[in-house]
Amino acid sequence: MNELNDIKCFLLDMDGTFYLGNTLIDGALDFLDILKSQQKKFIFLTNNSSKNKSTYKQKLSALGCHVDEEQVYTSGEATIWYMKKNCPGNKIYLMGTEPLMKEFEKAGFILVNDENDKPDYVVLGFDTTLTYEKIWTACDYLRDGIPFLATHPDFNCPIKDSKYMPDTGSMIRMFEASTGVSPVVIGKPYGYIVEAIIEKYGLKKEDVAIVGDRLYTDIKTGVNAGITSILVLSGETSEEMYKKSDIPADYVFSSIKYIGEELKQFQKSFI
Repeated sequence: MNELNDIKCFLLDMDGTFYLGNTLIDGALDFLDILKSQQKKFIFLTNNSSKNKSTYKQKLSALGCHVDEEQVYTSGEATIWYMKKNCPGNKIYLMGTEPLMKEFEKAGFILVNDENDKPDYVVLGFDTTLTYEKIWTACDYLRDGIPFLATHPDFNCPIKDSKYMPDTGSMIRMFEASTGVSPVVIGKPYGYIVEAIIEKYGLKKEDVAIVGDRLYTDIKTGVNAGITSILVLSGETSEEMYKKSDIPADYVFSSIKYIGEELKQFQKSFI
């Protein structure tokens, strides 16, 4: 764990951390202004591989937060990074939305659509267009020994009115139940996504902190990747839940607003 003021780049979860639904968390924009004034970096980090960076840029912009696309990083992008480094062959059977498919094609991967054409890998994203035919085809490939990767392990994705939709983790369980095959998972809480960011942006682990409201994804990522973790109690995790948890955060704040206030206090102490 590093001193908060020594952190040079903050990896920011979004829903529950920076905004709730379509409303910014109080003090969220002020927090970014404080980081900018102290020459600190920030990157918005999401496990949701159904959308691309452009979509998140547009959502943030609509909330009054104007960032470059390169300040957003998704589990889909991290999966592409992992595969380019570790997976020889570029033919994949991809279960994902159109934005994710375009992202893989842009990266040079060939998407297999004919069940008679054998892929090098089966890749599962957050496929909100998943059909029984896709499931059946993927299961056939997995039983034939084709390696399996998934972008992230979240069981549910929060939506408006405090409801949820089934996410990639639920789909993983289905494929495991049918085939007995488990995927290599890239996104939070696994360290691969942090390794990808560190390499892309030229960072050092000791300079990076992850900020989030979920213990089993955001804070567990800090534990697994060996970076500083900061829990905010503005989303899923309550103070009572944290006290009962065995996943330790390096810092706990009521919200992102108070991280900014803490950083300002450090700054004042050196003036």
